[in-house]
Amino acid sequence: MFQISDGVKKWSILLPTYPLPARWRVALRRRYLSRLELAKARRASLLIIGHPKSGNTWLKVMISRLFQVRFGLPASRLINTDELALKNPAIPRLAASNGYYSYEGAIGEALEPGAPDSVLRHKPVLLIARNPCDIAVSWFFQFTKRQSAHKQELINHFIEHPIDRKTIGMWDFVRHSDIGLPFLVDYLNTWERNLAGLDRALIIRYEDLRARPAETLRKVVDLMDYEFSDEEIQEAVDFGSFDNLRKLETKGFFRQGGLTLRDPNDPNTFKVRRGKVGGYRDYFSPEQVAELDDLVRSKISPTFGYTPELPEQHRADAAEA
Repeated sequence: MFQISDGVKKWSILLPTYPLPARWRVALRRRYLSRLELAKARRASLLIIGHPKSGNTWLKVMISRLFQVRFGLPASRLINTDELALKNPAIPRLAASNGYYSYEGAIGEALEPGAPDSVLRHKPVLLIARNPCDIAVSWFFQFTKRQSAHKQELINHFIEHPIDRKTIGMWDFVRHSDIGLPFLVDYLNTWERNLAGLDRALIIRYEDLRARPAETLRKVVDLMDYEFSDEEIQEAVDFGSFDNLRKLETKGFFRQGGLTLRDPNDPNTFKVRRGKVGGYRDYFSPEQVAELDDLVRSKISPTFGYTPELPEQHRADAAEA
């Protein structure tokens, strides 16, 4: 029996609404994409929650690779939702969502404390965390250089102060925008609370995925209740290495999903851009870095481990105070 993929369903919502006035277009897209988002999540074997630029696509590449090799499928095809499952039912469906912006907020509402019981609350749910300062900088490049027009429109209609990606500077975006660092800290804290009430939930960190990729990927497949050998895990990690993914993205190897090539002449448009832990410090003055670190230190849950030590001068100032 012929089945329509989730990707085709999504474009069947986006394309017919394109000619409509913005207010109608956004309202219709939000309504029907919310329904599709929930339907994908209900069918998924794993629900991945992560803010954009937290390593979601990287993790999906490695999970996809495990099943590509096992079932002899092309390496350029990623599991965004049901693409590989439609070719082989033994391959799981994934659902990845930020769980907050516009239509993706339907996932967050279903998983928040006190929400009505649903099938989503009993699924394996994975949160990918990353230092919010690093997210904020990468999110700036994503939003201003790579974000699709329809997603940007939906986000701008969702937040109180829309962002002009052509004029906003990095500091204003990171420190003062509705989707900058203060929001990102609240986002992680909120999802920590959401996961605390779920049956099968796991938090992993981008930093641990970088430092111990095989060990961290093993935790994810264990959450999914799949078995892979150490050799299979390592092969997926090698395929998903930063250098290999950057090389493949530069060649335009991936034809769908988040790794499609946008502008080969602008490295800041690449999905695999830097991947540096603590790289946000390279973009700001020492005073600005201290302000960002102080904000994170004072607000974020200690569960995540993103409470940087005070610099020596800050400790001296605090002692004098």
